Amino acid sequence: MTTPTNDTVIAKYEAWLNDPLIDTATKEELRGLEGQEKEITDRFYRDLEFGTGGLRGVMGAGTNRLNAYTVGKATQGLANWLLAGASAEAAPSVVIAHDSRNYSPEFALDAALVLAGNGIVTYLFSALRPTPQLSYAVRELKASSGIVITASHNPPEYNGYKAYGSDGCQLIPEEAEQVISAISQIAGFDEVKRVSREEAEAKGLLRWLGEEADQQYIDTVVAQSLNADLIKGGIGEKFSVVFTPLHGTGNMPVREVLKKVGFNNVHIVPEQEQPDGYFSTVKSPNPEEREAFTLAIKLAQEVDADIIIGTDPDADRMGAVVKNNEGEYVVLTGNQSGALMVHYVLSQLKERGQLPDNGVVVKTIVTSELGAEIARSYGAAVENTLTGFKYIGEKMTRYEQTGERSFLFGYEESYGYLTGTYARDKDAIVAALLISEAAAYYSSQGKTLYDVLLELYAKFGFYLEGLESRTLKGFDGVQKIGAIMDDWRQNPPAEISGVKVERVLDYGKGQDGLRPENVLKYLLEDGSWFCLRPSGTEPKIKVYFAVKGESNDSASAALQTLKTAVMERVDRNE
Repeated sequence: MTTPTNDTVIAKYEAWLNDPLIDTATKEELRGLEGQEKEITDRFYRDLEFGTGGLRGVMGAGTNRLNAYTVGKATQGLANWLLAGASAEAAPSVVIAHDSRNYSPEFALDAALVLAGNGIVTYLFSALRPTPQLSYAVRELKASSGIVITASHNPPEYNGYKAYGSDGCQLIPEEAEQVISAISQIAGFDEVKRVSREEAEAKGLLRWLGEEADQQYIDTVVAQSLNADLIKGGIGEKFSVVFTPLHGTGNMPVREVLKKVGFNNVHIVPEQEQPDGYFSTVKSPNPEEREAFTLAIKLAQEVDADIIIGTDPDADRMGAVVKNNEGEYVVLTGNQSGALMVHYVLSQLKERGQLPDNGVVVKTIVTSELGAEIARSYGAAVENTLTGFKYIGEKMTRYEQTGERSFLFGYEESYGYLTGTYARDKDAIVAALLISEAAAYYSSQGKTLYDVLLELYAKFGFYLEGLESRTLKGFDGVQKIGAIMDDWRQNPPAEISGVKVERVLDYGKGQDGLRPENVLKYLLEDGSWFCLRPSGTEPKIKVYFAVKGESNDSASAALQTLKTAVMERVDRNE
């Protein structure tokens, strides 16, 4: 990245202060930054860019912040891209949804009014909705594109803007680059076209989606159930589920799906039931973290719950908590939940004689090999993608077009899962259904999900994984992350803790037919591996670890040794 000069940053800062289209409140916010050189630099040293999760950043005034102006400019770029590719016979249309974050409804409506200003019909959900429902709606309405206003599980000061293609999949890099190019050609905010809500509605350019669209989505998710008869046959009355939507969009759809399948003993964490853009009961609304389940575990202990499930603010990630053999509640990793669902889905399809000969499970390059081994044991193929569910969705669309594979399940270690082909993004609603149904099914056989996980380890090996990250904010942070990646790329280790590094996979040069991406993966002689990857959605560098042992103790020890050795070098670079 080119280092921005102070003159360049100040010029952008002053341009905003002098722009007649910038509102008074925004200018007052910027004037309050006078003398804060570092803060001004962070706000103006770049424009927000599309990453693995689209446009995402801290809310506030500036080109490197999410606000009405950057949302408007991004939407104008998207509109220009859509109109350039539109045929005379098919005018473009867009579906928009938003989550529970502060300003999400306002950003969603603003985007809709910009699209309407460009003559593009926009379907806008009347209130907060899950991200996977947006993906489904794009496909159902045969829209040209979709937008979700969300920052997923990021802290409350963040918001974001995910853009989708006509197949309901987040824009793949080639498409995103075209949109970015279209955005970059917008010289000023005077090129952003807008109409009023009243005009957009009167012209039929703004159309609202409500209960009918909701029911279609709910029914489609319920159709993915594999054991509804068993649940409705009695076990759903006694099997106890605790659910937390973590102040987000999952509350109503998860409850309705579970109820329709037959789960009637569901307890909602009351403190986290209602939408709250500040996520006031948690440090982070992230079901990957045990702390997010503190209140849910307390409730589960009170009602003796069989399983706890939680969804992130836009309900595309799902975390599960189960009892171990000592009766303690333990949070499953994304890899563990994914492996359990792969096993459950494929075993049930096989039992019914519905497992296709050309079935495929798709996972990412940083996801555990346990699920892959399970899938292969059922005769399914396994394919890897880069990190980001859009790459799984891209493969799903290709399978649909060519018929070469039948998609069975897709997942990534970061708690994203999908079965069924109704959407092209991870869906915490269907994942909540599947993990609860699997737990109830095995409960009917006298087993817990923890018991089943141990059985899988005993059969396939003790696969353990870990994730470490370092948050490095601002322009300096971007530079440091780049320096860390450069050091590991230019000076690859010959060994780690006495174990030989057998192979280095530099995805920046492209690997296994995948697009080039700034990711480094090191394969060790003992079958373990670790991977360095700058986050596409947060100011972080992430380091993934995986080992395989003959016992849980040996695998745990090997994992800790690997983590310690690698992170010592990462922290030195930092």
